[in-house]
Amino acid sequence: MRGAVFGSVQSPAVRRGVVAALATASLVLSAACSTGGEEGTSGTGAASPTASRSPGSSASPSASADLPPAKGSAKVVSTLTEGLKSPWGLTALPGGDLLVASRDEGTVHRIDGESGKQTLLGSVPGVSPAGEGGLLGLAVPSTFAADGWVYAYLTTTSDNRIVRMSYDEKRPAGQQLGAPDTILRGIPKGNIHNGGRIAFGPDKMLYAGTGETGDTGLAQDKESLAGKILRMTPDGEPVHGNPEADSVVYSYGHRNVQGLAWDARKRLWAAEFGQNTWDELNLIEPGGNYGWPEVEGQEGEDGFIDPVAQWKTSEASPSGIAYAEGSIWMAGLRGERLWRIPLSGDADKEPLADPQSFLDEKHGRLRTVVSAGGDRLWLVTSNTDGRGEPKPGDDMILLVEVG
Repeated sequence: MRGAVFGSVQSPAVRRGVVAALATASLVLSAACSTGGEEGTSGTGAASPTASRSPGSSASPSASADLPPAKGSAKVVSTLTEGLKSPWGLTALPGGDLLVASRDEGTVHRIDGESGKQTLLGSVPGVSPAGEGGLLGLAVPSTFAADGWVYAYLTTTSDNRIVRMSYDEKRPAGQQLGAPDTILRGIPKGNIHNGGRIAFGPDKMLYAGTGETGDTGLAQDKESLAGKILRMTPDGEPVHGNPEADSVVYSYGHRNVQGLAWDARKRLWAAEFGQNTWDELNLIEPGGNYGWPEVEGQEGEDGFIDPVAQWKTSEASPSGIAYAEGSIWMAGLRGERLWRIPLSGDADKEPLADPQSFLDEKHGRLRTVVSAGGDRLWLVTSNTDGRGEPKPGDDMILLVEVG
């Protein structure tokens, strides 16, 4: 049974009786998903109850002095580039330039980190865009300067897979990507819930968030790659220390993971879409079962790991996340806002304080957020993907100053 609701979010600590003094917010009731997927602007099904998440508590007098403040800030300081078509994946290159993927066009562009100039690297062969599938996440390893590998998560006619391509900027524009080398195939695909985020962790291993494609039972099936977070070597092999030695499955029971980020203590965080009630921010443990489809949100049931924070689906539909200035920053599609979740010290998984939203409905749907170093983030809008309402200049990469 759910505990009492306070503010915008409900934490496990509330159910345990550790209740902070938070003001109750009045929130719009609505469901997240239509049969076309949770990224849509409208949904069917039962309206979700009042949203939740709470801090377990505010910072105590003994808390570390380097903890983030309970209240933060975020403002757009500039627009780096405009006119992107269905942007999805974003990754930073050494030196500050960016690579951005077009989900529907299957192309990769390089964006100058200062001028915003766009250079076409090329199209990725084999991409079959449909629904929420296409050319999705991008990542580059720490060895990029030496090996030039660009990794991509993509949807084909038969599956989702992860490939890597050599990048040679000395070749003519449009011909700078080599042929894809598939390192992992057989991730189930669907019209919805394809996951798609990939990122290299502090351990230099490659992580991927997948979706259960609308077939909810796959999330609990450890033999399936759907509804999971995967961990693999840069060659696509299982990593020593994975829960099962011969498997790339790192955690399971996920509905649709599209956000991955590590904090200053190298803990892995993941954002995922809920169905009709709760979107989630989870702290990932190896081998952890995050409950879908048996539970959604913070249910406190044995055998499942509760999210650290949760939101009503109308306020979030989270995609990318990033870590900066002591907080997780989470981009919202349907919610059309940027969420800040300040993290607490070593002794507590609970957020330090209630999450705050910024940029509410100012830039439309927000797809991807990536650290730009220090107190700055790159933020990608997502209004040309067929579910938004494009305005002049869409889609854009924005530079956001946070605190």
